[in-house]
Amino acid sequence: MTYVLGIDLGTSSLKGILMDEVGNLITTKSAEYQIDTPKQGYSEQRPEYWIVALESVLTGLSVEISDFGQQLAGISFSGQMHSLVVLDDNNKPVYPAILWNDVRTSKQCQEITDRLGQRLLEITKNIALEGFTLPKILWLQENEPEVWLRVKKIMLPKDYLSLWLTGNIYTEFSDAAGTLLLDIEKKQWSEEITDAFNIDRGILPELIESTDRTGFVKAEIAERYKLTNEVKVFAGGADNAAAALGVGLINEEVGLISMGTSGVVSAYELKIADYKGKLHFFNHTVPGAYYSMGVTLAAGNSLNWYKETFGKGLSFNELLSEVYTVSPGSEGLLFTPYIVGERTPHFDSKIRGSFIGISAHHEQKHFSRAVLEGITFSLRDSKDIMEKTKNKKFKRLISVGGGAQNPDIMQMQADIFNSEMIRLTVEQGPGLGACMIAAFGCGLFDSLEAVTKAFVHYKEASFIPNLKNVARYEQIYQIWKQVYKNTSEISHQLVEFNDEG
Repeated sequence: MTYVLGIDLGTSSLKGILMDEVGNLITTKSAEYQIDTPKQGYSEQRPEYWIVALESVLTGLSVEISDFGQQLAGISFSGQMHSLVVLDDNNKPVYPAILWNDVRTSKQCQEITDRLGQRLLEITKNIALEGFTLPKILWLQENEPEVWLRVKKIMLPKDYLSLWLTGNIYTEFSDAAGTLLLDIEKKQWSEEITDAFNIDRGILPELIESTDRTGFVKAEIAERYKLTNEVKVFAGGADNAAAALGVGLINEEVGLISMGTSGVVSAYELKIADYKGKLHFFNHTVPGAYYSMGVTLAAGNSLNWYKETFGKGLSFNELLSEVYTVSPGSEGLLFTPYIVGERTPHFDSKIRGSFIGISAHHEQKHFSRAVLEGITFSLRDSKDIMEKTKNKKFKRLISVGGGAQNPDIMQMQADIFNSEMIRLTVEQGPGLGACMIAAFGCGLFDSLEAVTKAFVHYKEASFIPNLKNVARYEQIYQIWKQVYKNTSEISHQLVEFNDEG
């Protein structure tokens, strides 16, 4: 039996997923690491943390699985996007990795926007936000000039793991697309952008496809874990791109709804789409393809906040047990999930959440349903942008995350999105997409479509829209969309007042 290993380098932990050649899960291992916050707004990690975690996972696999060393054929990766890793001429880190959720770079984002204007969107298909890599590079240039002088190579986190395993430095298009340095359509580092900010293109890694091989596991590492085969290592993908592959998002007929801490709506794209910066747009792990992505900053986070604030001591099942008894629209109560600002479609860090329409007859069950509806309305914002831009409706939507485990939430999604909703039999996240890349790269399948059929499985029962609820939700959604424009100025004033205080 042949094994493939998917390594998912997350923000707080590294997870290894071991699967066999026909798509059966063998086992998983994980290891956690810390996030360093030396100052307010800073979010950093030392790349050594990731190596220690990977060593722990490999050790665990080699101990638990007796034939791991004999049967492992390939390894690939998924990894947190945007985070900046900088190395010296000995390929050693010269500064902690600045993570995607670090927000120290507002000044640099404005500088990028002022200098490049519309050209940034034309080249990268994205606007400048604190999470992206380019603002972090500019921050390092401006604030740590002595460190910058020592930088001989810029990397992304998962590619640092590949370097450790193989000794080779590459990145692939799905992760490079999140740097604001890639010409997404031409699939090359942008001369215009690198020249504008005095970045030597020689310090950027060579670009390859997600399914391309970066090398083989080095002899000393192979010996340590008793790997008897010449284990191939493949480039892999950014976490969202790998996650999209891992749920079967490989054609334009289906979309992905993910409700984790944040909420994500993703769509497969065969050609460049002009979303005018309202959505993120990146290269996919599928060679030659792209994916669009809208983000609700506080999806599951809104539900967690609501539970901890108003349902302390209750389980989620108890908190949501009566939502099905409340009619669509929560009897006139609306919630906007802007508790940490919002990304799509507003890109507004100062907007704040709200309950609108509170009446004396509202009980906790109404508030619970309103929170769920508000999160789903916010996700619909992204879905509608995708469908209107492409003039094409999704045939079905794949739902993953916490919401996919609750039938009331699934039916609510079907009614608000007016779409058939399907679920995976087992969710493994981005690491599954990494496994699929390794399986294809090793030649176990002749196409990513064939890998998808073997590795991705859906539950037979789906959720079909209730047409009566669809009609009602359509009216409520149009009212809900007015809340942002009518509360944004008030929110901004409150944020500024609180900051001054």
